[in-house]
Amino acid sequence: MGFFLETLLGGLMAGMLYSLVALGFVLIFKASGVFNFAQGAMVLFAALAMARFAEWFPQWTGIENKIIANLFAFAVAAVIMFIVAWLIERLVLRHLVNQEGATLLMATLGIAYFLDGLGQSIFGSAIYQINIGMPKEPLMAFQDTFPGGILINKEDLYAAAIAATLVALLSLFFQKTTTGRALRAVADDHQAAQSIGIPLNRIWVIVWCVAGIVALVAGMIWGSKLGVQFSLTTVALRALPVVILGGLTSVPGAIIGGLIIGVGEKLSEVYLGPMVGGGIEIWFAYVLALVFLLFRPQGLFGEKIIDRV
Repeated sequence: MGFFLETLLGGLMAGMLYSLVALGFVLIFKASGVFNFAQGAMVLFAALAMARFAEWFPQWTGIENKIIANLFAFAVAAVIMFIVAWLIERLVLRHLVNQEGATLLMATLGIAYFLDGLGQSIFGSAIYQINIGMPKEPLMAFQDTFPGGILINKEDLYAAAIAATLVALLSLFFQKTTTGRALRAVADDHQAAQSIGIPLNRIWVIVWCVAGIVALVAGMIWGSKLGVQFSLTTVALRALPVVILGGLTSVPGAIIGGLIIGVGEKLSEVYLGPMVGGGIEIWFAYVLALVFLLFRPQGLFGEKIIDRV
């Protein structure tokens, strides 16, 4: 029982990180109908900015305090992501309003490759470290309840707590603020939102900025765990099954979908992997997503589209 709970907790913590990346897809799709394939590139770009500014800050100021350096780097990276979001809306999306979905998809692919190249040109292409103080050593818990206790990765626990906090703040933002309600109105019906005076362009800038902050937090966490390197762009690919499972238009779906994928990956690898030689964790999420595409393409919480003729 103890080993099962250990695996379950590991899956929940991994799933929360998947949910964080999936939120970027959901937020932009809800507000503008654009499936943002540049989300992975945004994660890499934000992580590179934070890693490099945290490294440069002591050189510029002579202050060696890591907490101050990280806070400075996070603030600068957040400003950069705001600027990137504004430029994307102003230079790209504004000129593609009412275009076909394939056109918008190709536009986000172009943005992804541009950000990949720009980030590595400005900040470098080596592997960088982000040290935000998350402990690396494991924690033994519930030793009195289960024989041998439960091994918990402290870094994963802290990362999951950060991701859960951001998700909770975003939920409050959407539910309790005027801007959040405007975002939800735009998501429900663009034309109706415009008819009551909600400016679509401003809303799109805001939602891309929020997605940029989500990408920054995701990049900070994944960069701390894996190092900041080009492979961070593939984090978005791990989040695609989460979006399919939860639904492209559902924030709660991104959270629940991430938890299901995270738990499913860990449990299947531990309990089914030995029967087939391992490797289930690599493809489990995509097979589950394929099943949903076949039998429930809108996902668990997505809206079913009904065409009337």
